[in-house]
Amino acid sequence: MPGRGPRWAQPNGAGGAVSRVWQRWIALGVFVVVLGTAFVLLGRWQLDRLDERRERNAIMVAHRDAPVVDYREVFTRPITEEDQWQRVSVTGHYTGEQWQVRYRSNDGRTGFEVVAVMETTNGDLILIDRGFIAGNNDQVAVPPPPEGEVTIVGHVRRNEQGRNSAMEPSQGGVRLINSDRLSAASGLPLINGYIGALESDPADHADFTAVLLPELSDGPHFWYAVQWFMFTGIAVTGLVVFIRGDIRQRKGLPKKSRFAGFQRNAPPPRPEEIAAHEALWGGHHDGASLDSEATATSAEDTEKAAR
Repeated sequence: MPGRGPRWAQPNGAGGAVSRVWQRWIALGVFVVVLGTAFVLLGRWQLDRLDERRERNAIMVAHRDAPVVDYREVFTRPITEEDQWQRVSVTGHYTGEQWQVRYRSNDGRTGFEVVAVMETTNGDLILIDRGFIAGNNDQVAVPPPPEGEVTIVGHVRRNEQGRNSAMEPSQGGVRLINSDRLSAASGLPLINGYIGALESDPADHADFTAVLLPELSDGPHFWYAVQWFMFTGIAVTGLVVFIRGDIRQRKGLPKKSRFAGFQRNAPPPRPEEIAAHEALWGGHHDGASLDSEATATSAEDTEKAAR
């Protein structure tokens, strides 16, 4: 076709203009893919948390109405998630070693718990979470445990996990209850896991209240997952809208605004602008036709002004 050469032979500047457009689209597409992948992974993580919570709820319900058993039926191995929340009984005496478990909350109140060592009538050393005390975490004076033989009914609990600094005792306190770490720090051969006291005979100090069970609900995890997936859809939709808007701006506007600056008193388009338009959209305009378009536009505007 006269006046139109192959795309590789187009005037200087055309390839650069097209390249910049595609580079912008590709960069935006890569960004959206990375962002969308992150959102999907976060959504799946929330669904995994939901599954874990439902499993925990099922375990709690299964153990809720089960009879109280002797602690030796459970504390013969490392405590697992499936062992938690069973009700067990243990009889023995407190040895005097105890730690303040700081920064706890219970029934909407903040305070601390106290975990103490009990020597059972069978000679085992086991940790007992005596309960929760509302108040200042800097409180130094902790009520002493009952003297003599004590019988505890409570929930089986597995060791809490977290940062090393949170599991290591310091100045009589600790952040997480982990019998293995407390055993290493104190030199006492503690049984793995611990018991969260529900009842004590004789009764413990009046300041203590039993730690409440976790709420039996799905929590917010499902709706958090929905939000992350919605963010993924918004990101993809935004990419499509941006590209379509870019195309519409370059191809779909009225003729007299298709080429910026082609209004009256504007110079004719440069060859590289014509070539860039042809390379991107496949249309063909030679200089004469564009000049005619600009002239017609100018004449039309003049006629409208005369009216």
